[in-house]
Amino acid sequence: MCFHYQGGELYAEGVDIKQIAEKVGTPFYCYSTDKLTRNFEAYRAALADLNGTVCYSIKANPNLSVVAALARLGGGADVVSAGEMYVALKAGIPADKIVFSGVGKTAQELEEAIRLGILQINAESAAEVEMINRIAVAQGKKANLALRVNPDVDALTHVKITTGTKENKFGVPWQEAHDLYVKASQMPGIRIAGIAVHIGSQLLDLEPFRLAFTKIASMVRALEADGIAIENVDLGGGMGINYNVELPPTCEAYAEVVRETLGDLHKHIIVEPGRSIAGNAGILVTEVICAKSNGEKNFIIVDAGMNDLVRPALYDAWHTILPVTKQGIAPIIADIVGPICESGDVFAHERIIEPVQEGGLLAIMCAGAYGAAMSSIYNFRPLVPEVMVHGDQFAVVRKRTSYEEMISGHALAPWLQ
Repeated sequence: MCFHYQGGELYAEGVDIKQIAEKVGTPFYCYSTDKLTRNFEAYRAALADLNGTVCYSIKANPNLSVVAALARLGGGADVVSAGEMYVALKAGIPADKIVFSGVGKTAQELEEAIRLGILQINAESAAEVEMINRIAVAQGKKANLALRVNPDVDALTHVKITTGTKENKFGVPWQEAHDLYVKASQMPGIRIAGIAVHIGSQLLDLEPFRLAFTKIASMVRALEADGIAIENVDLGGGMGINYNVELPPTCEAYAEVVRETLGDLHKHIIVEPGRSIAGNAGILVTEVICAKSNGEKNFIIVDAGMNDLVRPALYDAWHTILPVTKQGIAPIIADIVGPICESGDVFAHERIIEPVQEGGLLAIMCAGAYGAAMSSIYNFRPLVPEVMVHGDQFAVVRKRTSYEEMISGHALAPWLQ
């Protein structure tokens, strides 16, 4: 296992977590190269007979070393900003393995994507198609275009990470997509490259995938009957992970749904996993500042805050929390809370946990996705270090920001100087 106990101490691969804490201080994120590799390879192996490309969804975790580790395995990238595209290229992912998704791409971002000749731009509206065409014509190029189609399928997940119903802002409405494809195919700056769908995140049931993929297959057939060739079928991401007691589908079971719904089309299949590659490959390590009780509740106050990991505050998300050193003493029921001046700065409510005293360490598990990626400097707290381990080695792959760096972009207005 990538995160495991040896002699009562938590290890990341072959490295003692306490050793990292002594070197870099707390809080810090820690990522396992081995787990990232295993998660990526599980997708690649499952899709091997489907002409599949695994394009890691960089929004889950854009750390350069994380992305580079996947690039060296042959992975592509799903990006939602020019910044993520920059990271992908810097990490060694070639432009022809980059898919640009997102509902609000700017003209400047599209100019860069078209200039680079990326694999595919997933357009989400008629207005965006027109913009892509104008920019491509101005560059004397044809942009590789797909429409992200909204199939109106409920992903059966948290309302804030559902993206494929008609109530959501994402994608071209199902009823309008065919006509927009016909229109786009006649534009001088457009080359129809594929079709895309993404219905949500943290899916634990394969049936929503089956419904969405079946609808996409029917649209591909209808488009090709009208002479519009489709090369790429982009299925998005969304596979869930086990945060607590969830039983997510395996990559093999997911791939079987792809075979059953789309296999006979013989298209290039693109999948864009993010959470299911990075999520359980990372933890957030935090030190206990103090423990207290108000007579009715126990509180364990730690030095990580909701600015470092916002998921519990934003989604009421569950993260398993473990002591870095197991002492074998009777557990207590406690709220595990951070130092931020917000009542929502809580990592766990009434959690059964072995008591950890001042100076002890806790590990917040499955924090590799949407942890550091969504962190902020709220309360003017520095962004925390990110560490990667490989066997018995570890390296700081993003340093802790200093106050000087945090304030370097500020300036006093002339009348205050």
